[in-house]
Amino acid sequence: MFSIFEKNNFNSISVHDLDGKLGKINLIDVRESYEFQGGHIPTAKNVPMSVILTDPEKYINKSKEYHIVCQSGARSAKTCKELSSQGYNVVNISGGTGSYILPLER
Repeated sequence: MFSIFEKNNFNSISVHDLDGKLGKINLIDVRESYEFQGGHIPTAKNVPMSVILTDPEKYINKSKEYHIVCQSGARSAKTCKELSSQGYNVVNISGGTGSYILPLER
């Protein structure tokens, strides 16, 4: 009922905090493939939200940390909430690709 007051079991960082981390983190973009192909943060791997939530163990490992991004931060937060409840170590990228300053890879 008061879901806005629930504590999340995952961390969040701003998309602006990615500087210096790209290539050193496991970055998963949960947007649909056509969105990803339109531009994405360099080093991101595309696994749409519906796909990763249906079969997470096929794409991620509970012993590793994953940074999750989408366009605005809403889908990534939902994905992080679900995955963290299953024991995965995930970090939400708030602001998403829509707030990313550097040029997106195509």
